[in-house]
Amino acid sequence: MALPQAKDDALTARLSALALPESAGWLGAARSEARARLLAMGLPVRRDEYWRYTDPSSLVAPAAPVAVRFNPGDEPEAFDAIDRLKIVFVDGVFDADASDDLTLSGVEIERLDRAGQADIHWAQGTYGVLEARGQTPVARPFAALNSAYATDGILIRVTGRAARPVALVYVHSSETSDAILHHCVKLEAGSNLTLLESGPAAARFNKVLEVEVGDGAEFHHIRVQGRDHERRAATHLFARVGAGASFRSFTLTANGRLTRNEAVIELAGPAARAHLAGAAVGDGDFHHDDTVFVTHSAPNCESRQVFKKVLMNGATGVFQGKILVRPGAQKTDGYQISQSLLLDEDSQFLAKPELEIYADDVKCSHGSTSGAIDETALFYLQSRGLPRTVAQGLLVLAFLAEAIEEVADEAIADDIRSRLEGWLARHAAKAGK
Repeated sequence: MALPQAKDDALTARLSALALPESAGWLGAARSEARARLLAMGLPVRRDEYWRYTDPSSLVAPAAPVAVRFNPGDEPEAFDAIDRLKIVFVDGVFDADASDDLTLSGVEIERLDRAGQADIHWAQGTYGVLEARGQTPVARPFAALNSAYATDGILIRVTGRAARPVALVYVHSSETSDAILHHCVKLEAGSNLTLLESGPAAARFNKVLEVEVGDGAEFHHIRVQGRDHERRAATHLFARVGAGASFRSFTLTANGRLTRNEAVIELAGPAARAHLAGAAVGDGDFHHDDTVFVTHSAPNCESRQVFKKVLMNGATGVFQGKILVRPGAQKTDGYQISQSLLLDEDSQFLAKPELEIYADDVKCSHGSTSGAIDETALFYLQSRGLPRTVAQGLLVLAFLAEAIEEVADEAIADDIRSRLEGWLARHAAKAGK
């Protein structure tokens, strides 16, 4: 069936600025299949159901909009105090000099382009595979574009307990950079890995992370997006969680003209667990969209979605979250909450929570609220001698606490809290000028 003209025009314009990377063997086949998926679905337009709250025009444009780099001053790099293996990308290109040696006990790490030269590789069962599964029932065109055109990425296979976290650090250097990265992670049965991501990456960033969590394995994912306010990003997280396995992901977003974070998680084995959480703080022309789809395909599984947004000066927050319980997925425990704190009358929060259940012995709930700061609590704190901006900051941190509690590592959680405190202090100082 022919594509609608608007979607076909958007696709043609975007692909005119891209060159399909040369690949042979398994990677070449995966790219070709992804490109075929992309050509069949086209690129999104505002009339698409799952893009009705977020305008994709700057993401489909042939060239990336200019994004001025942010000067962090004395602000330390995210997770700088954490003992980690650091892998650095500058505008989407691997930087060997800035990266650590890619050797880690219990973990195999390879560059995508090098692994793609092999005739047979473990990643051929992961690269583009979870992304393809995630295209049903909702099309995710930017993910298909990524699988076809990604120019770099990291492949991680975990065979035991990783000695320390692996950190992907994204550096934004050029004001017109347009980065496309694709990462794959495969955790073998009983293994454990913490993956950290941080940095603004590029003027425009398209990223896919595919994660296969084997039976009894544990995967912890924490990322910090922010700093460069003019940046735009469309990220995708696809995961398949095996029996008795645990998947946890937390994202902190501060600043950014447009951020669309999609997560598609399948609980594929009995007693699997998936916790997804996010905390976003935005000011002015800030638009942040969390779109989450969790599928329960096996019995006795647990999922938890906790997303909090603090919005001011006309900022916009979006949450689209769905829990799908398939037939036979009895004893499902699914929880979803999305909340926003609006610090003025110009900001807005748009929410679309959904449940679709085909099993009769389940416990599922969802809720979404939006409101202003508690003036009684604010008055109480001010009556105890706290300036209004300090009192408001404390209430904001208390509001975000439930999401941050999903970070299991207390040192990392403290790093996130300190970043939020710094962001609030900077914006309080700007408001006081």
